[in-house]
Amino acid sequence: MDPTTAGIIGTGVMLLLFMTRMPVAYVMTLVGFVGFSLLISFKGGFNLLSRSIYDAFSSYSLATIPLFILMGQLAFNSGISRRLYDTAYHFLGHIRGGLAMATVSACTAFGAVCGSSPATAATMTTVGIPEMKRYGYADSLAAGAVASGGGLGMVMPPSVVLIIYGVLTEQSIGALFVAGILPALLITVLFIVAIALQCWLSPELGPAGEKFTMAERLRSLVGLLDTLLIFLLVIGGMFFGWFTPNEAASVGVLGVLAISVLKRQLTWKAFVNSCYETLRTSCMVLFLVAGAGVFGKFLAVTRIPFNVATWVASFDLPSFAVMALIIAIYFLGGCFMDALALIMLTIPVFFPVVSSLGYDPIWFGVIIVLVTQIGVITPPVGINVYVVYGMSQKIAPSITLEAIFKGILPFLAAIIAGIALLFVFPQIILLLPGLMY
Repeated sequence: MDPTTAGIIGTGVMLLLFMTRMPVAYVMTLVGFVGFSLLISFKGGFNLLSRSIYDAFSSYSLATIPLFILMGQLAFNSGISRRLYDTAYHFLGHIRGGLAMATVSACTAFGAVCGSSPATAATMTTVGIPEMKRYGYADSLAAGAVASGGGLGMVMPPSVVLIIYGVLTEQSIGALFVAGILPALLITVLFIVAIALQCWLSPELGPAGEKFTMAERLRSLVGLLDTLLIFLLVIGGMFFGWFTPNEAASVGVLGVLAISVLKRQLTWKAFVNSCYETLRTSCMVLFLVAGAGVFGKFLAVTRIPFNVATWVASFDLPSFAVMALIIAIYFLGGCFMDALALIMLTIPVFFPVVSSLGYDPIWFGVIIVLVTQIGVITPPVGINVYVVYGMSQKIAPSITLEAIFKGILPFLAAIIAGIALLFVFPQIILLLPGLMY
């Protein structure tokens, strides 16, 4: 069989298996192994399979993933997320939509010690939705703010998706982390603007909460100290060259653990739960990396990535138009695939094209993470929407899937506006990495 035809058939089979809800890692591994074995040999296929799994679980670069996940789990179980929310609530809760603004602000701050979009959404569901419901917020605004704000965990360093992108493209993970800070803050501001516009047009969506004195607000700032300390330790250490990403992740885990133990806010049961969730999530991510490696090798022997890159580059279009086409493909793909899987599947195809067009790989990485962030709140995948819906049934059963999908629309517009701004003004992304190097 012609290799290109085999690649097209394999990709079609993979998409069909995705629809059966079979885990993405298993699908990519199975299709990649069978396809590679049929085109090369089964001995080569088994060798590829064992090598990909071994490389994923023994990779020094990927060791940052379980460490940052553990840091986020310890931060969640020690109550850091609730203190972040309380601080934001003291400053923003008294204005219309203020609780929703406080929620997305707390999502950004928690993303600085978590790095996972679903984990951020799950945390803020338990913390933010009960408060918003207590003050009479509409289900669409309350749930939409949590689901959309949770996506900021993908962009705000330390980001698991940025780590994977850095490993795949051999870019500095430290530079990618620093590059994600300003875009994350920009999207946060745009989210707050979107909430303010909604509540200005329809005040009943987000009634004002109680107002605090300036003294009470200043006292609430104590809740930011833990997160600020850990963020400065991890990101500042990489910025000034004190730590490598792996060392920074280790220091971050030790810092969160020390703060939690000294303040007596982490029980033995919570510590065990943190370790268990870290193990489960890390295995899922690393198996996904291994599966993408197997499928990527299969695609490589079919020459499909080379053919697609040649096809896209052959368009008689300006470079910005080709880039816009690639972003549109990621936008559509993110609606149907997990962000991590989509990036690992497509980066080998599009990264050479982007490099040949002269775009900065750090800028491209942040843009792609922002584009795939859309996928966590859009159907049919929309993992954050389902996380918020599932967890909200215990605390606010009135919230429906339809209400959440309706609520994310203004935030979706804000993300698209942010991507457009970063496309036109790439200096926003490249400013801090330029200072770092």
